[in-house]
Amino acid sequence: MLSKAKHLLTTWLQTLRSPQGDISHVGLPLFLLFLLASAVLVAVGSESSDVVTPELKTERHLRNIRQLTEGRQNAEAYFSFDGTSLIFQSTRDGRDCYQEYVMALGSGAVRLVSTGQGGTTCGYFLPGDRRVLFSSTHLKSPLCPAKPSAQGRYLWALDDYDIFTANLRGENIVRLTATAGYDAEATIAPDGSRIVFTSVRDGDLDIYSMRLDGTDVRRLTSTLGYDGGAFFSPDSKRIVYRAFHPTDPAEVAHYKELLARNLVEPSKLEIFVMDADGRNQRQVTTNGAANFAPFFHPDGRRIIFSSNVQDPERRKFDLFLINEDGTGLEQLSREGRFNSFPMFSPDGTKLVWVSDRGAKEKREFNIFLADWVP
Repeated sequence: MLSKAKHLLTTWLQTLRSPQGDISHVGLPLFLLFLLASAVLVAVGSESSDVVTPELKTERHLRNIRQLTEGRQNAEAYFSFDGTSLIFQSTRDGRDCYQEYVMALGSGAVRLVSTGQGGTTCGYFLPGDRRVLFSSTHLKSPLCPAKPSAQGRYLWALDDYDIFTANLRGENIVRLTATAGYDAEATIAPDGSRIVFTSVRDGDLDIYSMRLDGTDVRRLTSTLGYDGGAFFSPDSKRIVYRAFHPTDPAEVAHYKELLARNLVEPSKLEIFVMDADGRNQRQVTTNGAANFAPFFHPDGRRIIFSSNVQDPERRKFDLFLINEDGTGLEQLSREGRFNSFPMFSPDGTKLVWVSDRGAKEKREFNIFLADWVP
């Protein structure tokens, strides 16, 4: 059975080819757009309808892999504080851009928790798991945000998101940010003390923190360039994030020109760590690749993230584990062309992530859950 599976996988991978034409898509979140544009998307999917994926020997840390969604685009799935539910963004129900949904892991029941208008991204549970956090453009327009004119380049659109909270019925919506421009990529400390997010409110893409009610906003980064995708460590004392800091004069000028048009064109992103108050910023990766979606391992000393570092053509994204000091890089995923947005369950026994493995259509991304094997 295993040899047959390997043969099928090899045959499937050999059929993959680069997509032609426009690779942008309405409603994709900031960082998923670049990953979509960079990845070689699936052209032929699996004929099986099974939702349990056989583990590859090379994915030794992942056991009992389960596919939780099927079809269209599903991304950024994050655990509730008690580990029994997930919040994720999806184009399910025939939507043209993302809305936020909550899935009960026990029953598989799914419920819409955002407004159903505009575009959303970056959902997260609040402490107590009775409310959720997400970014949305619905106050600006009920329509999906327009996609940028890429002109053959990989561009991120900095849409006019604000950060909101809502109950699990999508009601009692509270607005936390009210500044012009991009406020998104919000997550919450495990101790429930603060929210960390990315904003252009001071003219650059920087990381900020605030209380759960939106007050006491503090700027944590100030280096020219993009800083975002931040998550707290298990003890809530440190923050891991991704960053692109241009230094070459031509790169700086290009970055500023695009930023003035509410766009970003990433050339490379590295993983950084800092203290929760913004001090002691230090770089973890130095590989010059596109390193995304970092999240702390439960031991607080290692970081899981997505990267195209192992692909010479920079098109295949896999999950990796690395020590906080930049040593001990280990590849975790092998199957599929895209694996990203990993998050450990609060008790450290499970891993959820997004992958195109087994996809039946182009641009299809699904949510997977696995038991974590140390």
